[in-house]
Amino acid sequence: MTRKAFWLDHPLLALLVGASAWLSLTLVRAPGELSVVWIGNGILTGWLLSRPTRQWPGYVLTGFAAGVVAHVLCGDAVAYAAAIGACGLVEVLIVAGFVRRLVPDVGDPRNWLRLGGIATGSTLLACAVSGLPAATIAIMAHGGSFMGELFSWYAAHVLGMVIFATTTVVVQREGLRLATLSGRRRGFLGSMALLALVVIAVFLLEYPLLFLAYPPLLQGAFRHGFAGLAVGVALLAVISSVATAMGYGPLWALEGIDTAGRIALLQLYVASGCLMTIPVVLAMGERKRLTSRLRDSEHRYRLLAEFSHDLVVRMRTDGERLYVSPSARDMLGWEPADMLGSRWSLIHPDDRQYQAEAMASVIATGRARTDTYRVRHKDGHYIWVEAVTQPIPSPDREGGCEIISAARDVTGRVTAELALEESRRELERLARVDTLTGLANRRQFDERMSLALERLRRHGQPLALIYLDVDHFKGINDTHGHEVGDRVLCEFARRLQDNVRAVDLPARLGGDEFVVVIEDADVPGAAVAIAHKLVEVMGRPVEVDGTSLNISTSIGIAYAYGAIDAKTLMSSADAALYSAKKTGRNRYCIRPPAEC
Repeated sequence: MTRKAFWLDHPLLALLVGASAWLSLTLVRAPGELSVVWIGNGILTGWLLSRPTRQWPGYVLTGFAAGVVAHVLCGDAVAYAAAIGACGLVEVLIVAGFVRRLVPDVGDPRNWLRLGGIATGSTLLACAVSGLPAATIAIMAHGGSFMGELFSWYAAHVLGMVIFATTTVVVQREGLRLATLSGRRRGFLGSMALLALVVIAVFLLEYPLLFLAYPPLLQGAFRHGFAGLAVGVALLAVISSVATAMGYGPLWALEGIDTAGRIALLQLYVASGCLMTIPVVLAMGERKRLTSRLRDSEHRYRLLAEFSHDLVVRMRTDGERLYVSPSARDMLGWEPADMLGSRWSLIHPDDRQYQAEAMASVIATGRARTDTYRVRHKDGHYIWVEAVTQPIPSPDREGGCEIISAARDVTGRVTAELALEESRRELERLARVDTLTGLANRRQFDERMSLALERLRRHGQPLALIYLDVDHFKGINDTHGHEVGDRVLCEFARRLQDNVRAVDLPARLGGDEFVVVIEDADVPGAAVAIAHKLVEVMGRPVEVDGTSLNISTSIGIAYAYGAIDAKTLMSSADAALYSAKKTGRNRYCIRPPAEC
């Protein structure tokens, strides 16, 4: 607020408070009587709540001075006017202080329910606190009943505070907007004019039709919220008070009731209008706030869903899609409308059962889960998606459940992971396989031997080891070259692989040295049968580039029925191989470990 506006603000407040106080005092019929509704304190309270707290002292002094002047102009002594004015200030400061401290922004609709409770409670308290000294001062100056004066003060000031503090706040905050919005202004003025005409008509007649003012009052509050409530109740209070003070209205048709009784009935009538309309306005404000929150929430959801690269899908528990976000075009090539209603047809056949079980788990547990599966692109190929699926309340069925899923394209990541896994398996295979022959290498042989010896130790499972090599292999390398030698080794390994059992492990230890681990067999009978067959098979010529090479093999067999270490068993098989070579090659020799 500019300095010029600030100083103009004080005269305006003084005029409103002074004029309302003078009008209220002028309408009473005897010295010391109080008006039906005390307007000035409500105006001052609303004025303070619409200004910064640091500016309050100046406005308080302005309001106090205007009230004292109004009392003096109506014939009250200065001392009496100052004392009554001080009681009113106590009331104003209690209400304004409580509201400012507990509800700093009275214009925020989110605070209206809380504001209504705090304002009502502080008003009831403040008017009681100010009424006690005010009633005492009144009976000391003019006589009368203490309880009568207290009740008159309390009722008039509660009504004035509720009606005109609210009206002042609304006008301060809504006045400019009401003036600039022509359609809203016309509707508001029309509603208030209708209410004023009905109230005037009711009080010009002596028939008991006071209730006719309530429908237009409710209509104004319903259409215009707090503005309709504040201005409507103010019109009701002012018109009814002026009419009754001038001798008009149904209340004068009642016999046996004095002025104080009529004032009490009029206060009850105005209070009933407040009690009828305030809950409606508060409920409407809360509804408006909740609607606004819902609208904002839906707007944010739409923004997130429609501008997110993730595919957002809302579906029923049977998988039927109810909403598909626009990102479906970029991710899958489908228009969102084309994906509605379908169930499992877009999911890869191998993943459908898994996804059905995943959805059932989400519904049963009520917890979100993340899954990776394949979805068919419009072009026909499948892409990998990673989807976070969670249950949400159904907006269509009370207590029902729906599913929302947010999926993103992870084809690149999954492809890389699969390639990495394949590479890992290949590296692991290569680390355990002889690269020339494809048989198990020394590492895999050592692992298998370790497990076989452990089973022999624990369960007494017999074990046999065949040790063999290619006879005169050095001569083949020297005569035909290492390339031919390698081809001979590959053929030797193939024949070895083809003539052992599937459960046996043939391996190449290095050079032309090979072994076969035999378990779960009739030892040494099975080893002898395999060795006999190998001697026969290996004796067949090997064809290399049109050249027929005669090869043979020497075999050593060792076996064990009890606990033994690998070194001892291999030494025994090696000794048996040496014996086969020493006795002429192209044969096998067998001996148990104890003979080594």
